[in-house]
Amino acid sequence: MASSWKSWFERIRPRSYGRKAPLILLNGLAEQAESWYRNMRYWSRYFDVLMPNLLAYEGDALHRRIREGQPISVEYLVEQLHTYLDQFVQRPPYHIISSSLGGKIAIEFAVKYPDLVGRLVLICPSGMGDEEKLPIMEGVKHHDHKKLVASVFHKPRMVDRELLRYYQTKFQSRRWKMGMLKTVKGTNDHIVRPRLAEIKNLTLFVAGQQDRIVDPVVGEKAAADLPNGHFLSIPRCGHAPQIEKPWLINRLVVHFLTAPQPSSHPRFRQLILPKPSRVPS
Repeated sequence: MASSWKSWFERIRPRSYGRKAPLILLNGLAEQAESWYRNMRYWSRYFDVLMPNLLAYEGDALHRRIREGQPISVEYLVEQLHTYLDQFVQRPPYHIISSSLGGKIAIEFAVKYPDLVGRLVLICPSGMGDEEKLPIMEGVKHHDHKKLVASVFHKPRMVDRELLRYYQTKFQSRRWKMGMLKTVKGTNDHIVRPRLAEIKNLTLFVAGQQDRIVDPVVGEKAAADLPNGHFLSIPRCGHAPQIEKPWLINRLVVHFLTAPQPSSHPRFRQLILPKPSRVPS
């Protein structure tokens, strides 16, 4: 009985130390901290969370590439991710959670380096084939951060005020806007849906029913191409479920990445009592 209580307690409050499985977060057009600020703390209880900042719009690496006349392409971002993992992490296999544009990177990485990947979570991934709406472009061009917010969230009024202030400030930065616009130009036409059938890893595909950027109906059809795919459509949610529905997404991700036979529709008990991840000693 004591052993059962100990196991139950560890599920609620995992040990702070231990070799946890590595979890890689890949953001979309929003930058890393702004993509995952409602998730990082929770996931860190269960995984060794790593955030390679591939898209730092004011960063020197990105702007050197722009000055050299080279595109900020998906292929370039995939190789940047591989370099980071190969040289600075070196603990495969890696679970990967991606959002929007990050989904293109995750899919191409999983196809090119299948032995390095554990399980995948694709949150509103772009590149599914249909034309995607990018009102964000108009917002950046016209210094209107409200267009960005309205395009991403189902209920913009619920967005954190500090996040709004961040984008309001960044929209005044010429260097930041150039970095974002060059990234959009180099990645927007990259289609990854034909690659889904090549992914053998367990994959969770999450869509927001009110997503104004990536059509959730197209997403559901695309998810059917995954050999080991699970699909979840979240009602009253836009293009960023990890921000709009953090309670659900935080626990759903932990369940999907740790359960022996995960589901996209787990029971409530499975959401609140996940099994902490551990890498064998």
